[in-house]
Amino acid sequence: MLIIQHFDKISSTYTYVITTDVNRNAIIIDPVFENIETYLGTLTRLNLKLKYAIDTHTHADHISGIGKLRDLTNCTTAIGQQSKVIKTGMRVTDGDVIECDGMQLKAIYTPGHTDDSYSFLLNNQSLFTGDTLLIGGSGRTDFQNGNPYDAYHSLHQKILTLPDSVLVYPAHDYKENTVSTIIYEKKHNPRLQAPSAEAYAEIMNHLNLPYPKLMDVAVPANIALGQDINQSISFDDEITAEDFITKQKANEIVGIDLREAYECKRDGVIPNTHHCPYTLLDEQLKPGNKLHELLEQHQHQLYKIVFICAFGERSALALKRVRKIGYKGMKHLQGGYANWIKAGGVPELKS
Repeated sequence: MLIIQHFDKISSTYTYVITTDVNRNAIIIDPVFENIETYLGTLTRLNLKLKYAIDTHTHADHISGIGKLRDLTNCTTAIGQQSKVIKTGMRVTDGDVIECDGMQLKAIYTPGHTDDSYSFLLNNQSLFTGDTLLIGGSGRTDFQNGNPYDAYHSLHQKILTLPDSVLVYPAHDYKENTVSTIIYEKKHNPRLQAPSAEAYAEIMNHLNLPYPKLMDVAVPANIALGQDINQSISFDDEITAEDFITKQKANEIVGIDLREAYECKRDGVIPNTHHCPYTLLDEQLKPGNKLHELLEQHQHQLYKIVFICAFGERSALALKRVRKIGYKGMKHLQGGYANWIKAGGVPELKS
């Protein structure tokens, strides 16, 4: 397992590139927009393929880089279910596990700094805490629906219950610290010595910190993440959920579900669709694989193939990619699985 730590001097943000030697795939956590070229350089130098770009929460002190990385690398973007981000590839909830090349990244809902804050536990060894737990400190709780009582619970009932040996990788540090451990923070972090939630709230409510300088710019920009994903996808490339339901009943279309296995198990699936995770799209497009066979079989049948994902981002990207290599005659489901549910679709639950 390799964890590469990048530091943004302006916002004191740590960004993490995580990879293994299995298939040279990578995950990035909390990228900063201005440092995109640096991350791309790391990926190129180590011959890595970016699969996931994740934000631990909606940042207020910098513009997120996950949207730009999605556009440049075709990776899947991810953020917490509670986030107000308009559109993202997928949303995680407490306990979800993102799997990639032997990396198991467990999402742990840790509100308090913001109401959409998550920490991510890598293979039960390393914890990416966002702004919830910092080295020698903890994230402020006075904006974006932050709450000191929620933060206290997240720290003491979730993070500090992990094994003492777990490494702590925060999203920020202002004193040139790079990594800590659960046991060190338990013993030496002054914020964690507060004897009760009330005492912790008393500390946090009297910090009197100035708001981040970029807050009025960064928060709206980060909430708008993904709005432009369909700029190169026209209205004619989409099929509405209502039309999808009608055509599927008439056996006129073949649905390709691009969501991850854990999403299908958590949220259910559209009956009689084929599963092909977006992260495996390149492999599945090769001759001999299921998706390649379906595309070859139906490519001359107008709009026979329909790509589906959670909200429409991955399906739009998949549509662009298969057309680039020469396939035509397909659409993607507008608004994804979420719109299908709203239109009255009855999901099939996966065991």
